[in-house]
Amino acid sequence: MEKAIQVPVASAQAEAIQPRRTDKQIWGIYIALCIISIIELYSASSHEVNAANVLGPVIRHVGFLLVGLVVMIYLQNVHYRKFLRWSYVFAGISVVSMVYTLKFGESINGANRSFSIGGLFALQPAEMLKLSVALVLAAILSKSQLKDEEDVSAKGLRKAAVWVLVAGGLLFFQGLTNTILVMCISGSMMVIGGVSLKKLLMVMGVFGVAAIIGLGAKVVMAKSHSSDRQVQTEMVVPGTDVVLGGYDAVGDKGMGRMMTWANRLTRHSSDKAKWDEPVSNINAQEQYSYMAQAHGGVFGVMPGNSRETARLPLASSDYIYAIVIEELGLLGGMLVLVLYLWLLARAARIANRCQTAYPALLVIGMAVFIAFQAIFHMCIVTGVFPVSGQPLPLISRGGTSVIITSAALGIMLSVSRFAARKGKRTEIKDELSALPDEVNAVNPT
Repeated sequence: MEKAIQVPVASAQAEAIQPRRTDKQIWGIYIALCIISIIELYSASSHEVNAANVLGPVIRHVGFLLVGLVVMIYLQNVHYRKFLRWSYVFAGISVVSMVYTLKFGESINGANRSFSIGGLFALQPAEMLKLSVALVLAAILSKSQLKDEEDVSAKGLRKAAVWVLVAGGLLFFQGLTNTILVMCISGSMMVIGGVSLKKLLMVMGVFGVAAIIGLGAKVVMAKSHSSDRQVQTEMVVPGTDVVLGGYDAVGDKGMGRMMTWANRLTRHSSDKAKWDEPVSNINAQEQYSYMAQAHGGVFGVMPGNSRETARLPLASSDYIYAIVIEELGLLGGMLVLVLYLWLLARAARIANRCQTAYPALLVIGMAVFIAFQAIFHMCIVTGVFPVSGQPLPLISRGGTSVIITSAALGIMLSVSRFAARKGKRTEIKDELSALPDEVNAVNPT
């Protein structure tokens, strides 16, 4: 009889934590980003619009936003302790999906990046894998907190490093940007998670060696499977007269990606002023992006008046920030940046008020995942980073990115509602009874 009662009591204690009201600031940021997204994506998709389907691109994007909204509302009502178990399941699905994509996926710009689900939806596992990195690291680092000192155990740090290397290695085959992004997310979470400077430097050293080995192996493999001759390849952007150029080695796409990376880094490090460079099929993407931003000025030309959207390649996805600046000006571009930084600051505030490590690392991990991705996009578009592809969370077109970002926001809302706050003895007691003992470490933030 006692055993029959014990399970319901434990469950009752876990459910006894009364959720707070939803975080208005996170919701406000989300709504603002969605409004900007719908307005700017309509302008950025102008080259896809035809008389028979004027609102097609926007309707599709709004559909993904609605799916993301449902996911977000559902997750905010789920106690964050449940994410501890499902993080590993989601990570496993992400890895399997990524491996499948690399082998059988659809090739986009020289790399296999997605696969179709029922012919209706193109899934990009890279977005799932980046979220998985933050989810699993939050679990590992919270389990590995040392009780006697403010640090993470060597065993836990090894697990974290191996996981990051696996995820980064898989993303490496699609491009350098996502790999670097994962390293930035993981490094930030390790710092926030209390990893000592000595251990952190050792891990970063391991990552650096792995990157050198990976690059070397890719060059050797590419050369061994390709001819000595390289040819210039061209891609016409649908709906425009713009032709993008690149380099590919006959018989091997891998060497082509290596040449693409090398060429982009060379162009980026050139001392020649961008306005002195003639527009060509090699630099059209970045040049039209700069023209759009210059055209916008301080106050912008107002929504719907973009001049460059018709000829800027990937204006609705990888380069939508250029259209935002063109139509909303420097002030509008700064507003978008502030919204992502505000989200990061709000997550830091929530994390600082958490009593235990896991919810603190979970909420900050989700915010770092979103904020870093946004900053990478902005740096690429404005020329701070070399040309690459990275969506602007919630604003860029892309179903997987929208849904994954919405899921991350839902997890943040769950932590803000259910995590015990410092000084609340009743809440802390209920939280400790709901969480496994292995993640009951004190919040390192």
